[in-house]
Amino acid sequence: MAKFPAYDQKTILDDLQAAAPNAVIKTDAASLAAHKNAPNGVGSADGDLLAYVEVGDEADIQGVLKVARYYHLPVIPQTTATSTVSGSDAVKGGILLSLKRMNQILEVSRADQVAVVQPGVINKDLDDAARKIGMFYAPDPGSKGIAAVGGNVSTNAGGMSTVKYGATKDNILGLHVILADGRKVELGHRTLKQAFGYNLTQLFVGAEGTLGIVTEITVKLMPLPLGTPITGLAFFENMTALAKAVTEVRASGVYPAMLEALDKPTLGALDRYEGTHYADESGAMLILRLDAGGQEALAKTQSVLEEFGALKVQVTSDEKEQAAILKLRQDMLPAVFANGNHVMEDMAVPLSKLAEMMDYIAKLAKDLDLEIYTAGHAGDGNVHPSIIWPKAETEVPAKVTEALQLMFRKALALGGTISGEHAVGMLKNQWNAEELGPEVDQLQHQIKSLLDPMNILNPGRKIN
Repeated sequence: MAKFPAYDQKTILDDLQAAAPNAVIKTDAASLAAHKNAPNGVGSADGDLLAYVEVGDEADIQGVLKVARYYHLPVIPQTTATSTVSGSDAVKGGILLSLKRMNQILEVSRADQVAVVQPGVINKDLDDAARKIGMFYAPDPGSKGIAAVGGNVSTNAGGMSTVKYGATKDNILGLHVILADGRKVELGHRTLKQAFGYNLTQLFVGAEGTLGIVTEITVKLMPLPLGTPITGLAFFENMTALAKAVTEVRASGVYPAMLEALDKPTLGALDRYEGTHYADESGAMLILRLDAGGQEALAKTQSVLEEFGALKVQVTSDEKEQAAILKLRQDMLPAVFANGNHVMEDMAVPLSKLAEMMDYIAKLAKDLDLEIYTAGHAGDGNVHPSIIWPKAETEVPAKVTEALQLMFRKALALGGTISGEHAVGMLKNQWNAEELGPEVDQLQHQIKSLLDPMNILNPGRKIN
């Protein structure tokens, strides 16, 4: 089909450079190829980028968006590219807008118990800065050491401490956002309470860059708990027994800071990776942590775990021993992924349905003859089954896709969600109507159309 272009590529790129004079703009083939797909995703780019742009200020962001509107170009926001759901892979002819240079911690206030950061600040760096004044930043995704706070806001990242301190959304007080039309809006406050107007701050948390570009984030900090934290391991016959025990611990008044579950296949992978023998002792392991409550909380936790089937409980307050236990959780994914090609999923169900979900995943593995390693944040019902297949098979096997569809529908049938903390990206955007219902699906598209009528911001993500 004949086309009659109004502009050539050089004209567009010249305008882009003029509109964002302080940005680093790369258009060479090697740079564009390097940023085409995020390293932790599944390679969902649908073509080559027009440009990779690293911005350092809000004016350059506004300039990029001005050019994007004029030439109808997609803009893909990105910080440190740790998305596992292809949330920032290339869109053909688009501009990848990197905010990783906007990485300053602007303020850490002990008096107000808040911090103000730019989106490129690494989660752990923020937490370390807070700890220097006796505070901490609670959200702790598995990618804490490499993921940026802006990306955490974009995906509403969770983590191991969500059971006590909530996900990213529960720790955000305010945002500065550049809208698709170039307007800058300041949302929320640094106060711990606010009831004025619609809660637009939360609208942008978890929006995956589809509604605006976040340029500044005000987060809530927590005081470091008094006393000595306690970390431990509890062993169970299977994940079903573990899930029932976790549900009761959550209702006991203890308020644990971590309740992480690993099934027998995962323990076997850890044993091979670490040279341990955990799989010989049980069919499931719970990693638990109490950061407050002292001996009373510990005694209550041990009592509940034993009442609900724990075969053995061992705890420690020694810092080195605690670090060794926490390292097991950190090493879990490398241990599992070493066994072949993989996909790790992210569902969450009500606590009362956690045991049923665990049973269902185990049955699927048997029925479909699949290697499934199940772990997750058991304390908040978040399940991460990883399906492994031989490295020689480069394409995702049909039975893996079948297993994922069955797991997703089971989670939904139990009143859960098919994305607990990894966001939607391009991998699950076809499930919106099934999870949310057609009315809410349509409402989401109406919100998108209101804030981004030209559909230039991260198109294809979050909603299809």
